[in-house]
Amino acid sequence: MFPTRLLFFLLFISVINERASALRALAIFPFPSKSHAIGIQHLFQAMARRGHSVDLVSHFPRDKPMENYRDISLRGILPSIPNSTTFDMFQSFNFLGMKDFVRIAGAETCDLLELPVFQELMMTPRGTYDVIIIELFVAPCYVAFGEKLNAPVVGAVTSKLPDWLFDSFGNPLNPSYMASYFSSSTQRMTFWERLRNTLHVQNTRFQFDYYMTDQIAQVEKHFARRISSLDELYKDVALVLVNEHFSVNDIKPTTPDIIDIGGLHIYNNTQQLTTELQDWLDESTEGCVYFTFGSTVNFESFPKEVLRIFYRSFERIAPVRVLMKGDPEVHSKDLSKNVKIVPWAPQIAVLKHKNVKAFITHGGLLGTQEAIAYKVPLIGIPLFGDQYPNLRNYANRGFAVVLELKALTEDSLTDAIITVLRDPTYSENIARVSELFWDRPMNPLDTAIYWIEYAAKRGLVLKSPATELSWWKLHLLDVYGFMLICALTVLYAIIKLTTLLCSCASRVLPKKVPKSKKHN
Repeated sequence: MFPTRLLFFLLFISVINERASALRALAIFPFPSKSHAIGIQHLFQAMARRGHSVDLVSHFPRDKPMENYRDISLRGILPSIPNSTTFDMFQSFNFLGMKDFVRIAGAETCDLLELPVFQELMMTPRGTYDVIIIELFVAPCYVAFGEKLNAPVVGAVTSKLPDWLFDSFGNPLNPSYMASYFSSSTQRMTFWERLRNTLHVQNTRFQFDYYMTDQIAQVEKHFARRISSLDELYKDVALVLVNEHFSVNDIKPTTPDIIDIGGLHIYNNTQQLTTELQDWLDESTEGCVYFTFGSTVNFESFPKEVLRIFYRSFERIAPVRVLMKGDPEVHSKDLSKNVKIVPWAPQIAVLKHKNVKAFITHGGLLGTQEAIAYKVPLIGIPLFGDQYPNLRNYANRGFAVVLELKALTEDSLTDAIITVLRDPTYSENIARVSELFWDRPMNPLDTAIYWIEYAAKRGLVLKSPATELSWWKLHLLDVYGFMLICALTVLYAIIKLTTLLCSCASRVLPKKVPKSKKHN
């Protein structure tokens, strides 16, 4: 009887301890992009399964409720991006200046603070949440919730760390070997590439810093907090989770508060193929090419001549099959028999299938990370944004062929597909990168949860002292200036001393008397 009672007592104590260590987390992701939400939702669902309580503010609530997980929905407040970006729209994105980009992704996103949803959150009693997780992209105004609710802030970047966030966390961005966020350069650059990259980095930083200053007024308006610069907000961020990994992105020095979690959404993913799709892929013994432009782009809006290029290229690579994501009602009548079209596919499960040999993609970060994880080489057709540098980076690493949409032809697309399918170097290169991508001391999902728990317990202990220095102190301009003054002072003293000695010597030494001329 006693051992049984003791066992129940110990079990009760363990449950109490687990509940005591569970976090109450608030996550705010106000940007209406599905690709920004997919990976981070995977993280929060994993946290909920481990006993943490998560309140997520986003435009993409779950369809089914989940224990310990509460959606605070923004759905319908802004036009949702999934499957709504038409051909004309992404063409115009490529001509969007930084000012307009920062306005749309930054100031207009901060305008959502006027919504009752956020006004109610501001009234939440201080101390309700143990940690607040904020998307850091172009709207740092939401970081002010940390001080408002008295909780440490964890930043989340759904891409690689952008140029405009390096200085804010005391990280060096050296353009001699670190490519700009919007650059396609490798880390081994020629002189001209370094020159172009340096100008690109400085221009990007300057413009983002300049145009984002409008958010200072928004912070003062909504949080009644006076700040002189956005860097004051970043000082409240305990650490930053970044969706990158050195195997795919750059080798770079970072402070301890920058945590790489690239491929977060892939680990422990439970996607399954439908029976019909499983059977069709199993029967694709000659190989299968998977084609999708992701959750954002409306492929049906492309010009008919562009659609015909895809249709004819797919027909020419038969008996290789093509699994295509799109609207069956629009495309079915024009597709050859080797093509199967589906309105949606479980992408990770598809890329894991042994018969999928190539992936035609627009170069979105999440999809290409999935392809790297499961060793599927790429045919890339970038459309806008970071897709251009993503795909150029993969091409430089030898596992992607990149095509320009404006120059796309039936022959160029067909040749690219056949090249990737038949040239073993593409599959060999991506297999090598994939091994590096998987080889980590702890998978990115566990890494992210560990550091969120760490920030909740430890606060700002990982902050770099560099964030406390003004720019001229950080770059030692005062020290170098002092050293220069000292050097000039010593040089001046030496010159004056030399002049004085020469003057004294001329007075002390007897003057030479010229010999008188002999008279005849």
